Amino acid sequence: MSFENIDYQVGERIAVIGLNRPPVNALSLAFVNEVIAALRQAGADDNVRVVVIKSSLDAVFCAGLDLAVVKGVDSQGMRGFLERLYLELNDVQYRLGKPSIAAVQGAARAGGMTITVSCNIIIAGESATFGYPEINVGLIPALHFVHLPRMAGRHRAFEYLFTGDDFDAATAQDLGLVNHVVPDGQVMDKAMELARKLAGKSPVVMKLGRDAYMRAIDTDYRRGIENVAETMCNVVATEDSREGLAAFMEKRPPKWQEPD
Repeated sequence: MSFENIDYQVGERIAVIGLNRPPVNALSLAFVNEVIAALRQAGADDNVRVVVIKSSLDAVFCAGLDLAVVKGVDSQGMRGFLERLYLELNDVQYRLGKPSIAAVQGAARAGGMTITVSCNIIIAGESATFGYPEINVGLIPALHFVHLPRMAGRHRAFEYLFTGDDFDAATAQDLGLVNHVVPDGQVMDKAMELARKLAGKSPVVMKLGRDAYMRAIDTDYRRGIENVAETMCNVVATEDSREGLAAFMEKRPPKWQEPD
């Protein structure tokens, strides 16, 4: 299968999925569909034993949703988008049957965080940065309401989810989001080192073991995602959400509504 915004390569029993939608890998529905399709292709390929997701751009992993696409989308349109980004991406990773590694160099934000944390292992460069800026434009980082408190605890998670502040790779590791922080330029080296180690295991045992692992950690995770996705759809329908997106596009401070 050919892709418009994905660089897809297989070698040494490892599939490398390169995100390549300049300038910042902003997520449109078509781009999300390509990420999911690439994961499905890797999952169905018996010659692939490990999947690595990286950016093909130098300065950014993924900046999140393409706000030009989101602006003006109604709650039903947002629901369709989130079903792909949250539920389909989660499901394809859940059933992948082989380990997945995110190799993060540069900025990972919002929907870029969603792609990152869908993987089993996360490697970050020293200058990589992370964040959930949705609150700043009148949205919420819905999926991460489910994910981050499990990693960092409810109090630390709340601060990052509701301030929208960025944080560095060392902090991401401290929060439990990142496995390894390595010098810039060595992210793929470390990712491939781990991928080769995992690719050397029994593919049958790896599939059975990973399937069992994913079932064990899932519990009510998908149900939680469905719940917050519904809230996200309601948020998109608010005046403040429309104002936040418009302000961002027009490069001005938002004028939030005062509560009655």
